Amino acid sequence: MDADHGGRTGNEKKLVWPDVTNRPHTDQDGPVPEPAGRRPGGGLGALPLPYQVPAALALAVMGLFACAHIAMIFLHVAPSNTLTKQHGEVVDDWVYPEFEQNWKLFAPNPLQQNISVHVRAEVADNGADGSRVTRWINLSRDDGEAIRGNLLPSHVDQNGLRRAWDFYTGSHDSENRPNGLRGELSERYIRRIVMLRLAEHGYGGTVERIQVRSSVRSVGAPTWSDEKINTRPEYRELPWWTVTPSDLPGATTADRAAQPWKAEE
Repeated sequence: MDADHGGRTGNEKKLVWPDVTNRPHTDQDGPVPEPAGRRPGGGLGALPLPYQVPAALALAVMGLFACAHIAMIFLHVAPSNTLTKQHGEVVDDWVYPEFEQNWKLFAPNPLQQNISVHVRAEVADNGADGSRVTRWINLSRDDGEAIRGNLLPSHVDQNGLRRAWDFYTGSHDSENRPNGLRGELSERYIRRIVMLRLAEHGYGGTVERIQVRSSVRSVGAPTWSDEKINTRPEYRELPWWTVTPSDLPGATTADRAAQPWKAEE
């Protein structure tokens, strides 16, 4: 058996080392060095230092807002307690109208009536003697048209007028007499909403008086039911109200602090 110049015999095999340039990295090979410019870890730590402070502040503000919102909703739906008695107005201002919690759909007696609010106005013609009375305007129908087809309808369009009318009927008797201070507040609220809506219609004159009414129509029975329901509307007309400067859109605090209005007999 002859040996070559390297001291190996002719029957020995030549050793071939594997190519490790493309094989996957394993733990036995040791840690992989981080690429240049990248910070170790994830989250905010992966951002360059100049961006970490604004990002941390933004997350803190979002966290505080979320906690405040959850606390307000909790106090709104929770039973009466010391906090709600002391800060009830703050909680209501936060919740209404955008975050209103209304569970009537799932109540034992869900809503079974369609209620719409109408208004008509007495307008003084500019440059002419006398005045004229407009037709009845269905404000609830205008709200429905603004909502229909809108993917993100406003809670103001959905609930503003409805909540105002519920506020009025809940603080007045059947003869439209107010029950205390809340009754007077609900009347002023209705007047301002109505005047804001009338400002969107051009009548060519100055609105001097307004009259509001509601139309209540029972929801008809389904086709598969034998129940007989009267679906004719029933109206509740309020007295004529003289428009004051505090009722107009853009009224100042001084206008609203002026002599309170009185409904006409």
